Amino acid sequence: MNGFRLLALWCAFMGLSGQLVAQEQTQAQAAVPAERFFERPAMQDAALSPSGRYLAFLAGRRQERQGLYVLDLRAGGSAQALAQFKEVDVQRFQWVNDERLVFSVWDMDAGSYWAQREAPGLFSVGLEGAKPRELIQRRSWRPVESRSMNRQSALDFRHELLKVPEGGGDEVVIGRWDAKGLQPLWLNVRTGSTRHYEVDAPGPAAQWLFDSRGQARALVTQDGLHQRVFARAPGESEWRQLSEGAVGEVPLTPRFVDDQGQLYVHHPEGLGLEAVLSRYDFERKQVQSPPLLRVEGFDVAANPVLEGGRLVGLRFVADAERSLWLDARRQAWQDKADQRFPGQINRIDCRRCEAQDAVVLVRTASDRDAGQFWLYHPAEDRWQGLARRQPGIEPGQMARVSLHRVPARDGFSVPVWLTHPAGTGPHPAVVLVHGGPWVRGRQWEWEPLSQFLASRGWLVIEPEFRGSTGFGDAHFRAGFRQWGLAMQNDVADALRWAQGQKLAGAQACIAGGSYGGYSALMGLIRHPELYRCGVAWAALSDLDLLLKGSFWVSADTSPLVREQLLTRRVGDPEKHAAQLQATSPVLQAGRLKQPLLLAYGEQDRRVPLAHGERLREALRAAGQEPEWVVYKDEAHGWGRKDTQLDFANRLEAFFSRHLAP
Repeated sequence: MNGFRLLALWCAFMGLSGQLVAQEQTQAQAAVPAERFFERPAMQDAALSPSGRYLAFLAGRRQERQGLYVLDLRAGGSAQALAQFKEVDVQRFQWVNDERLVFSVWDMDAGSYWAQREAPGLFSVGLEGAKPRELIQRRSWRPVESRSMNRQSALDFRHELLKVPEGGGDEVVIGRWDAKGLQPLWLNVRTGSTRHYEVDAPGPAAQWLFDSRGQARALVTQDGLHQRVFARAPGESEWRQLSEGAVGEVPLTPRFVDDQGQLYVHHPEGLGLEAVLSRYDFERKQVQSPPLLRVEGFDVAANPVLEGGRLVGLRFVADAERSLWLDARRQAWQDKADQRFPGQINRIDCRRCEAQDAVVLVRTASDRDAGQFWLYHPAEDRWQGLARRQPGIEPGQMARVSLHRVPARDGFSVPVWLTHPAGTGPHPAVVLVHGGPWVRGRQWEWEPLSQFLASRGWLVIEPEFRGSTGFGDAHFRAGFRQWGLAMQNDVADALRWAQGQKLAGAQACIAGGSYGGYSALMGLIRHPELYRCGVAWAALSDLDLLLKGSFWVSADTSPLVREQLLTRRVGDPEKHAAQLQATSPVLQAGRLKQPLLLAYGEQDRRVPLAHGERLREALRAAGQEPEWVVYKDEAHGWGRKDTQLDFANRLEAFFSRHLAP
């Protein structure tokens, strides 16, 4: 595919009509086909070039691999493919300057076993039409076709991209992993040559923070599971230690720096110990007060919008992604976008931002809208539609998502997401438990599995039980050594609350993957009166196997993680033996009486297949035969689209038998 003459032709190719984004449609009578929910995005991502003349984007359609394209916004809307391969998909990309981009690749058709063993490499491509250049080799079972690539002197896969400086040069900062951690290097994206980066780390570096010129200003070192945070004050070359702690529990973490040497950090504050964003005061050796950004009840997860090394805005996630602008011009454009797309998440990115002919890229999305891309031209007050991410998904056919704070039986506040099916309740419910467990389950946005289940008439309940992250350190630590106990009570209490509100009916099932699969099993064991059935995939079932490991079972959990992290967060196999026995599903299999669907990846090393096989044997011994499926090329999660669709159809059939809409 060499290109298209007009933007309209490109839009037609993407499955869009002349009017690019239709008004919200009324709820359709027939259910949306399952495959629509799990299709690849027609347009995955887009970014303006530094000058704003070009728009680069990732796109694919039907059986075609996702490629990197560029649209010349000044030349009649002509578009051309910069990188398109038969065996891999272009994934992440960045503009280096107005003539050249760097990108990585991934095999989206591979099962999760193969995908989890890939290194995406790094490639560069120019607008002049030459073949992409391989800068960092890709480690994979399926290499990129050599005829599509310039492969002179590529670095090995132990290198990765760290920073693309501003300024329009040809050099980026990469890192090389060795015995001393992550060591920075300068890399020329045109020639592939490298040069020494002048920096000495005070320990084995695991993460670096750079200013807009590519100068290292902060880093995190890691020795085992212990991390230390260092930074340089403005005008200084020596590193100062600011904080330390276990992985995932460091009290002060660096987020970004500006070109004035200001360091911005996350740290806990308030009764809930939610993460706030503050500047760090090097003279007083403490964070500045009050914080720059704080959202009650949420860790802010702030990302900067920098221009020329100057902070002009923040994007952060509370219930949903939001923007805070420190610049009046950008705030005015944000207001314009919010007026045009009310009730949506509207992300704006501008180029030539201070000029009369500024151009603004707008991404708009919501809980019901998978996303749209628009261009806004402020000088003309003109909007130009580009594409929808999922043309097969009509927002009017999707379900509404809401967030509630629900009191658990001990008074603990649990955030709970509801995805509401059409019609008035109460509805039969699916309690969907997230994995991790030490992650945030979701945010307010379109999510395919929850929407798929809601489209079939089930209320989807997703609790952010204690132990989840994103809602304060107190919420996170309240889950320590509470597997199958208070964490499980939170899940049950979320369902009981929804039933009390007449949103959920008496019929409910529980489902989840990984830790969520463990919770699904424990829900059936501890609260059998609540659930008619359960589905558990990649589910932990044997806590003894998790905490001790086995010579006969290959797993990627190291002895260090077991001894220093799992023992503290899940339980000590010796000190807490009675508790762990009572909360290990394989030892409580005789109490699993409800219909159960178990699914595993044959190549899973995070939760090895042995967890499923041992549980299946215990259930058979108790006279309870589960439904059983093993996906050959999958590991911890489903990577292939056909696996995702097959599993979704199994979920629908299983719930339809035991949980009639």
